[in-house]
Order: sequence, then structure tokens, then C-alpha cells
Amino acid sequence: MTGSIDGLEMFSSPEKGRGLRVSRAFSVGELLFSCPAYSSVLSVTERGSCCDLCFRRKEGLARCGKCKKAFYCNASCQKADWAMHRLECSAMVAFGENWCPSETSRLVARILAKKVRHQFNKDCPFLYLMDCKKERTELDIAGLGRFFSKHLEVPSHKDLLTLFSQVACNGFTIEDDELSHMGTAVYPDVALINHSCQPSVIVTFNGTLAQVRAVQDMKPGDEVLISYIDLLYPTDDRNSRLRESYYFTCNCLECQNKQKDKVKLKVRKQSDPIEPQVISNMTRYAKNTIREFRAMKSTKNILFELLEMCEQSLEEMGAVFEDSNVYVLHMMYQAMGVCIYMQDADGALRYGEKVARHYSKLYHPYSLNVSSLYLKLGRIYMALGRHSAGINALTKAMAIMEVAHGKDHQYLKDIRKELSQK
Repeated sequence: MTGSIDGLEMFSSPEKGRGLRVSRAFSVGELLFSCPAYSSVLSVTERGSCCDLCFRRKEGLARCGKCKKAFYCNASCQKADWAMHRLECSAMVAFGENWCPSETSRLVARILAKKVRHQFNKDCPFLYLMDCKKERTELDIAGLGRFFSKHLEVPSHKDLLTLFSQVACNGFTIEDDELSHMGTAVYPDVALINHSCQPSVIVTFNGTLAQVRAVQDMKPGDEVLISYIDLLYPTDDRNSRLRESYYFTCNCLECQNKQKDKVKLKVRKQSDPIEPQVISNMTRYAKNTIREFRAMKSTKNILFELLEMCEQSLEEMGAVFEDSNVYVLHMMYQAMGVCIYMQDADGALRYGEKVARHYSKLYHPYSLNVSSLYLKLGRIYMALGRHSAGINALTKAMAIMEVAHGKDHQYLKDIRKELSQK
């Protein structure tokens, strides 16, 4: 660990490598520790809306006078970020519209600029990357050389492969209160925490500061565990994602007994039971549709096509699956998102209300997926003048966030302000 943290100790085991455990009791909602990012980078899609240094979302940000593409709360934030922003500033001016390094390349450039490398908790040898990831990593390395070599001492290709794969396994996505992507960061101390599908803590962000809070009562000796993935999905899907992204299989109690899988994969009750092969075929169809949808989402100006795909898949799956089936819920949630982008509030509510009926039963009690859904619903209700429903949804979101984020978090202050104005 980068420093001693009261109430925590690091340990090593043959199965998991390094990890963290508590040396005293912690209660639900209690802060175990917080730490600043070793390195962070704001997503280009958030530039102009958020400060490039602290990620605070606000109006009236000051623009960098040279590149005119970076924005800051004030002169103090701009000055504090200059050591990192200088890596990009002149390059953005020189390349103009052709300046397009990936977010990962930008983060790695900042790590290299610090010159002092932290030891990462999880290694991911390039040899084990899938072909598509190898290709992506090679493109990221090429982008690093093209856009950052002027201000960096770039290490050997072999060392870059190792660093990029380590960042892929140890990096954290910073998200806002509605789980929209804001940027990426590296937190060496937080990266020590191992995975479980039954997590004992949750990681949230206050700007670029990571905060780790208990979501279970913990006693001395308990391991500190987070979830690396979305826990909505059944066991086989979760472990497939873990192997693909982190190169291990989870062996927690939930993965061993698969207790929730029947509920998550619920099929319709009919007078004649649905044949197992029909269920298997529909599951395969659902997974393929989800993959196709994700691939299409990267293409712009196809909102109507995306919504049509959602509606068609929901009709197909509805013949076999219950509304509580996680594949149905996935496509409903995607349909809600498309409707929001299309500014179709009624459509967004139609899908979102159906999802909300089941999310709280399928997710952990303090899941950010649930709180973000209630936030979206609450804000849509408020915009439509349905204040009673809006207050109800926002109150549910706040109850979760007070545990996950802490009662004094800026997000909660903003929601209270929203409520007071209504």
C-alpha cells in the first residue's frame, strides 16, 4: 500500500495474490478509506462540462487559452493540471481535428510522465489477451507514440505492452451520479481490493477522489471485496466477463451455489412447460442481440434503429421470458436510454418503470445501478411536472446514495437542492 490506512491491512495468498482485510469492525455506510487518483484523465466527451483536473461538473468553466479544448474551475485547477495538460496542449494545437488518442493512451501518457511507477496489483501478460484486445492495445501504443512522444521518454514496446495491459486490469472508470462515463483513473490502493459477486464494499468517486465504503457490516479479519463487474447477470455470464477482462473465475459462494440464477433467468409459466431447447435458443438469441446492440451503439445517428432493435427483441423474448428475466430487463433499460436521447420522456418512463419493479429485487440493496435508475426516473417525472412521483423516486435514490456515497457527498447536496426548488 502507498501508506498505512487505519483499520486495514494488506495480505497475500497463493490463490488471490495481494488483498486487503479489515483489522477492526466497520458498519454499513462507514468509510474504510479514500485516496486521490495516482493518475486520471477526463473523457473528451465531457470537456466543456467538467473541470479537466477535479472533474467537477459546473457552468462557466475557464478555457485553456492555448488549445481552447481544456476547461477548469479556476486558475488554481488550471495551474495544478499543467504538468499533465502540457502533454496534450501543444499536440492538440498541432494536430487539430486529427488529434485522437484513445482515453487509455492519454492515461498511460500521464502515468509515464510521473516517472515513478507504482506496482500494480493485477498483472495481465500481453500473451493472454484476446486477439481483438491485442489489436486494440497495439493501436493504443501507436497513438501514444504519435501524439505524446514529444514530451515523453517512451519505453520499449515490450514494457508498453505490459503497462497497457496492467492499466486495463487496474484502471477504474469514474462515473457520475447517473453512471455516465466521465473519465478513467488509476488508484493503486483501491486496486489491491479483490473481486467477489457478494461484495463487502463499494467504490464511489467524489471528483477524482475514490472513496471505499462498507455495504455489509464487517468484523476484524473480513476481506475487503468489491465487484469488478455488473452483478445483474447470471453466474456463467459474470464469469465469462471476468475471464475476458480480468483473467480469472470467481469462486464466491454465490458463484458456487448459483442461487439467484433461477430468478434471473425466469421463463413464462404456461399450461405446457416450455421445452429446454426453446429456452436455450432464446437465451442464445438474447446474448447475440445484446452484442449486436453494443456494436451498433458506437455508430451515430441510428437512434430509431436502436429503438426498433430493442422493441423487436423484447417482443421475441416476451414469448418465452418473464419481464423479470435479466435479458429482458437489459433491453428495456437500453430502450429507456434511447428514449432519453430522443427526448421521448413518456417512452423512457414506460420502460424505466418496468425495470424499476425488478431491479431492487435483483441487485444488492446499495447498488448504484438501482440508485441511478431512480435518479433518471425522478428527474424525468420532475421535468413532466409529476412532482409527487419525482420526489418518491429521488428519495429512493438518496437512501442508497447516503450509504454508497456518504451523506455529505456533492451529488446528494445537488439532489436536495433539486427537491427544495420544487
